[in-house]
Amino acid sequence: MSTETKPTRTIVHSGSLAGAFWSAGWMFTIAFAKLIWWKALLALIVWPYFMGLAVR
Repeated sequence: MSTETKPTRTIVHSGSLAGAFWSAGWMFTIAFAKLIWWKALLALIVWPYFMGLAVR
């Protein structure tokens, strides 16, 4: 009998980590700009939409 060991594969999904980092940075930017609540809400909704259109 042989005692061979098979190498194990490790898969790292970094999409959720990058999304969390981006969200934290965006929230910091909104707080740093001292936006009032309706401008902050508008920034959270509208800016990613336009960013998505620009990336296409």
